[in-house]
Amino acid sequence: MTKFRVGVVGAGRVGAVLAASLRAAGHEVVAAAGESDASRGRAETLLPGVVLAKPTDVARACDLLLLTVPDDMLSNVVTMLAASGAIREGQVVVHTSGRHGLAVLEPAREVGARTIAMHPAMTFTGTAVDLPRLAGCVFGVTADETDRALTESLVADLGGRAMWVPEDRRTLYHAGLAHGANHLVTLISEAMEILSAAGADDPAATLRPLLTAALDNALEHGDAALTGPIVRGDVETVRAHVADLVADAPQTLPSYVTMARATLDRAVTDGRLLPIRATKMLQVLDAAEERVAAGGISR
Repeated sequence: MTKFRVGVVGAGRVGAVLAASLRAAGHEVVAAAGESDASRGRAETLLPGVVLAKPTDVARACDLLLLTVPDDMLSNVVTMLAASGAIREGQVVVHTSGRHGLAVLEPAREVGARTIAMHPAMTFTGTAVDLPRLAGCVFGVTADETDRALTESLVADLGGRAMWVPEDRRTLYHAGLAHGANHLVTLISEAMEILSAAGADDPAATLRPLLTAALDNALEHGDAALTGPIVRGDVETVRAHVADLVADAPQTLPSYVTMARATLDRAVTDGRLLPIRATKMLQVLDAAEERVAAGGISR
């Protein structure tokens, strides 16, 4: 495959790591742009010797332009670079947004650039720790058919695997990832807060084997991996949970109730919980929800 002169605009956690990985695969990273001190520090650490420049200068210097700016900035960045003449015909312009597909890159396509959406389904620290994690990482990609081979080659150079996402399903694809990964962090953080309130001196160590097993089982078996008091129909246990959360970890009650409702629905749907037990469980959750709505419990 052709080796590119790569420029990266937005040398944050994602951009610096992907550029470093492309460099390791034989591409030449010629310039990077980053506004914050943290971005410049990542560039210096992961991309030593690479020139730090303005976004327009980065775009003019490269054959493959990697745009790793936040989703809400992407449209303005593409429009500005295209309008300034920094993007040219035949140049490859790649963004890493999960939400956006090719439409956001239309200003680049209009001046003759080849456009690709290439989102890594991975969370990043912005350090060298991320580099080996790219091995086997799925990239949600969208590109024209004529750029399919190029897209798959770039993903392969990053050590990943391409998952083709239709243009009109990009947001749905991203919602699935955000719901699973981002909300998981919130859920685990709240679980650690509850365990701390119970006196655990190392909540993370307490949870790690349980959560690792639960995650593996859920990914392998889906709803069949559900265990615990809701699936068993232990109404009084859930009632006791709610009472103690109100007393000792009230900030976690709203999400506990919301997730308990969702778990209850799934347990009923797959036939593991009888409707009569589900009704009693729902009454407990309704009472907790009313308590939240009445005030005194922070959402």
